[in-house]
Amino acid sequence: MQPTIAQILALPVLRAGLPEVLGGGNLDRPVRWVHVSDVADVTDLLQGGELVLTTGRPLADEDTRAGYLTGLAEARAAGLVVELGTHLVSVPPELAAKADELQLPVIALHRQIRFVEVTEEVHRSIVAEQYEEVAFARHVHEVFTDLSMKRAALSEIVDAVAEIIDAAIVLEDLNRQVLAFASHGQPTSELLATWERRSRLTPVSSHTAVAGPESWLTTPVGPHRQEWGRLVVPCPPGSATRARTALERAAQALALHRMVEQDRTALEQRAQSGLVDELRRGRIPDEAEATARAHALGLRPALKYVPITVRVSETVNADQVLAQRREVGMLDAVRHAVRSALQTALTANRRPGQIDLLLSGPHIGSLEDSVTDVCIAIRAALMRLDGVSRCAIGVGPESTRLLDAATGLGDSEHIADVALSLPEGKPFHRATDIRLRGLLALIRNDPRVQAFAETELRGLLDHRTRYGDDAFDLVRAFLEVGGNKTELAKRLHLSRPTLYSKLAAVQRILGVDLDDAESRTSLHTAMLILDGTKPA
Repeated sequence: MQPTIAQILALPVLRAGLPEVLGGGNLDRPVRWVHVSDVADVTDLLQGGELVLTTGRPLADEDTRAGYLTGLAEARAAGLVVELGTHLVSVPPELAAKADELQLPVIALHRQIRFVEVTEEVHRSIVAEQYEEVAFARHVHEVFTDLSMKRAALSEIVDAVAEIIDAAIVLEDLNRQVLAFASHGQPTSELLATWERRSRLTPVSSHTAVAGPESWLTTPVGPHRQEWGRLVVPCPPGSATRARTALERAAQALALHRMVEQDRTALEQRAQSGLVDELRRGRIPDEAEATARAHALGLRPALKYVPITVRVSETVNADQVLAQRREVGMLDAVRHAVRSALQTALTANRRPGQIDLLLSGPHIGSLEDSVTDVCIAIRAALMRLDGVSRCAIGVGPESTRLLDAATGLGDSEHIADVALSLPEGKPFHRATDIRLRGLLALIRNDPRVQAFAETELRGLLDHRTRYGDDAFDLVRAFLEVGGNKTELAKRLHLSRPTLYSKLAAVQRILGVDLDDAESRTSLHTAMLILDGTKPA
């Protein structure tokens, strides 16, 4: 920071001259340089921001006095210091008035001093401060270059910038969610209190700026027009210049980190998908080779491995680019969910809307609990994505061999497909959960099976086409309660005579006896077939 006129006047070498401020106003003007001259017209030698020192020769002539001050003001000089005694014995009365008119600070020295001492001391402080700024910028560059070379995590980069600027700092995404933070001695509860609300009150800027009701210092993170977050300093430190320098360099390091991680993740994911495909096809017959390659790709060695398939229902999108981005987003969400559950897995996109995993079991704790935690995290992550309306997870039989677990992906895929037609509520499904639905899922595309469903339900389907779903839904509810009419009356809030009348009408439509167990089984099976043929 450049020294001000007031700070320069406070130096001992100038105080010895008994300075007197004659006029001109603001002494907080920054001084870029000190210039000594007794030339009558010094304007061509100035670039702006100079404090001019003179022995008074240009002010000795009454006719040129006003023009000299006007020239200094037009050249944007910071101020004028006049030494009395050599060419100017006393201060002319019009000098102060002209200084006020031009708003050019003019100071008179009543004792002679050595101007060379003034220039040496002021220039030394200016150059020293400039050198300190250069040294600071170099230190910041070295710190973040080193972090980038080491592929440091987001939290490490945020910790580093907080240490450099000596202030708390937060990295947030575009949804105002905190990705990483360094409290730097400030209580976390205080730093992050009602963060989203406070953040939304602070406008997003395309450059480093101080904004918002709390005067937050912020800088965007990411390439121009592709920003994915911002760094926030809720309580900016004293040196705003240094804070800006460090903050902008940290933003560059974070953007580079994201690009490198995306590239590395894409390569790693392609390698994982390729390995999972080879394992499914039986192209790797040796367990030792399979586990060695899997472990090299990040799968933690375990006593048991679990095949898992994730299936989602998506809104149809004709834009193939957006559809591809959604698939990538789903895969990223699944991988992040596995990591957040402190587990490892190989993942693969086998087809749109499906992700296969080979999960390594925990060394300590229950395998079932571990699988449950992972599946809960996956479901939560996927349901936050735009376009995903439903998620079902199938879990195949665990195995002590990775090769056997990969073979089990066929089972988990089948279970996940069937689970999409089951009521939601369970974090995942196993083979014991799908039972009859699983069998029907295997044969539902057989025309004979579809013909059976149509024959069983033709009367109801025709009635639904003409009059709506009431009769169809009544039969479905009747089958769900196992033919218990009392329970059905309670569920539908109907009197028993009314219910009996409705069921009698349905029996006439279907031409079957609903009290007959075999009839109920056939109708239930037909409805399951009908549900299974609906697109996921």
